[in-house]
Amino acid sequence: MPEILFRAMNAAVGNQDVAVIVLPGDVAVMETEIDELPVWHHPRLPHIVPQREDIEEMAAHLEKGERITLFCGAGCEGAHDEVVELAKRLQAPVVHAFRGKEWVEWDNPYDVGMTGLLGYTSGYRAIEHCDTLIMLGTDFPYRPFYPENAKVIQVDRDPSALGRRVPLTQGIIGTVKDTLKELLPLVGQRENTEFIDTIRKEYTKFRENLDSYAAAEPDGVAIHPQYFVNCLNKLASEDAIFTFDVGTPVIWTARHLKTNGKRRILGSYNHGSMANAMMHAIGAQNACPNRQVISLSGDGGFTMMMGEMLTLKQLNLPVKIFVFNNEELSFIAMEMKASGYLDYATDFVNPDFGKLAEAAGIKGVSIQNSSEVDEKIMEALNHNGPVIVNVRVDKQELAMPPKIAYQQAKGFSKYLINAILDGRGTELKEMAKTNWMKYKSLY
Repeated sequence: MPEILFRAMNAAVGNQDVAVIVLPGDVAVMETEIDELPVWHHPRLPHIVPQREDIEEMAAHLEKGERITLFCGAGCEGAHDEVVELAKRLQAPVVHAFRGKEWVEWDNPYDVGMTGLLGYTSGYRAIEHCDTLIMLGTDFPYRPFYPENAKVIQVDRDPSALGRRVPLTQGIIGTVKDTLKELLPLVGQRENTEFIDTIRKEYTKFRENLDSYAAAEPDGVAIHPQYFVNCLNKLASEDAIFTFDVGTPVIWTARHLKTNGKRRILGSYNHGSMANAMMHAIGAQNACPNRQVISLSGDGGFTMMMGEMLTLKQLNLPVKIFVFNNEELSFIAMEMKASGYLDYATDFVNPDFGKLAEAAGIKGVSIQNSSEVDEKIMEALNHNGPVIVNVRVDKQELAMPPKIAYQQAKGFSKYLINAILDGRGTELKEMAKTNWMKYKSLY
């Protein structure tokens, strides 16, 4: 048994993935004799350095490129300084996938945000208009967001990831940090800043608009989720661990939580599974008992696994669960509207989750108005034990992608017509009131 356990642990560490041991019941109850318990020795991850010829070829491609963009993913962990230095020398914008956010976004004057459906127009344009795209430790799966006529160079420690999403000009097997250490001596400093200046200007505009939407509302009006997450970002500890549910919490986490090199952001990145945030938070708090762990839970995801709040009570884990209560599966409703359908069976009749927590012996907090957000966030964060916070957020809040495709515009127009015919005029009025003045400036 120790041998099997150690092999699984070695596989989990080496592959940076989950390892599963299947233990039959009859084997579990077998008796065995062992003189001395073996000791597991933690393996270290390898440095994967590409062949010199690959480095020189990559440098030659960069020399010919005029509008170069770096596209960074989770493989950039530990390579922040090398990425920023390469961007500086190439005068290249740095776009990140969601899993790359915590590794390259902070202290980076070349950062232009994300791409994809959760991204910024600046991140989208940086990739759309580049002539050379450098993929660093990312397996970003959404093909419509890749450039059509650019050279693409991909660096990844996993050879099976090379060329999986887009045809490559060059694929390099290597860890990002070690590859860039070898590459940087071959890359000179560029003086032309036209491309980065254009993209950064667009980024600044988009970022200012996003922050302006995170505004407080008068008492009695539902809270904008952007405003709430901005406040939480400001008040959380500098090394907090955040988890987020799949659904609209993904959007607010991606766009309004700030990273700093110490914080962690954990989510169901690969599978997109609902109801993950509280589960991840329980695991993170067990692994890091001295760090602040915060779950950004959707009301749909939280109610799917609501029984696990009793685990928080039983283990007395000081996780802070913030439930975005808009009584709707909002992301699914948005997808239906964008496809031209009336949203159907996405509404909930929710309790006040703070009061529900109190019934289970857990501290509960309810936030109804923007004016009480800061005070009640601090009340939750300062409590020595688990807390479940019910946050009443705006049901009609939309999240706009960096580019609106024709099919999306057509689908949403169809939804508007169907909604009017179905007698939902009041709902459309509230949606326009919440979103129109904000998002029209983005496009």
